[in-house]
Amino acid sequence: MGHRARGAVDEALLKSWALPILAGVLIGAGLARFAPPFIFQIVFVVVAGANAIKMISGAKKWDLGADLPTGAGLYSYGGLIGLLSALMGIGGGQISNMIMTLHGRPIHQAVATSAGIGVLISVPGAIGYMIAGLGQEGLPMDAIGYVSFLGMILFVPTTFLTANLGVKLAHSLSRRHLELAFGLFLALVCLRFVYAIVTG
Repeated sequence: MGHRARGAVDEALLKSWALPILAGVLIGAGLARFAPPFIFQIVFVVVAGANAIKMISGAKKWDLGADLPTGAGLYSYGGLIGLLSALMGIGGGQISNMIMTLHGRPIHQAVATSAGIGVLISVPGAIGYMIAGLGQEGLPMDAIGYVSFLGMILFVPTTFLTANLGVKLAHSLSRRHLELAFGLFLALVCLRFVYAIVTG
């Protein structure tokens, strides 16, 4: 809502991606029941690492086009965002941000629109992970499937408190500074996952 108030959200794109993202999320949540944990870590490192390199380098040679495709190509991107987001356990902003900036969209619009994509992914993703994790061993007592309600209770209030601060900060930064901040953050998270993969 904060990004939308600033006119930065591409709402037509959100509408086009809504159903493909939902389909991708449901497929990804289903795969989560059968895939070993390191698969999710590898997917995260590959996707986030590529995005981090692109953002930090700022090189235009990475661009795939002057704008997003239309028709089947656009819907395919939506499905890919949903699928990878479900496998990586994220809100989808990282992937949609990468796709949009690779197709010439301004970083501020990509960040703003990606916030809306998080809404499209979070609810069906959470429900899908609840179902996928039913009956699995080694889960916390507070969890339904793979969703920890204690974690949710702890994270939601702080998310509400800091979201608008993030909106203000993102729009106060220049395009290049926002790219660098996002790229460095992704690089640090990638290093954390690489450490987890190596140490087993």
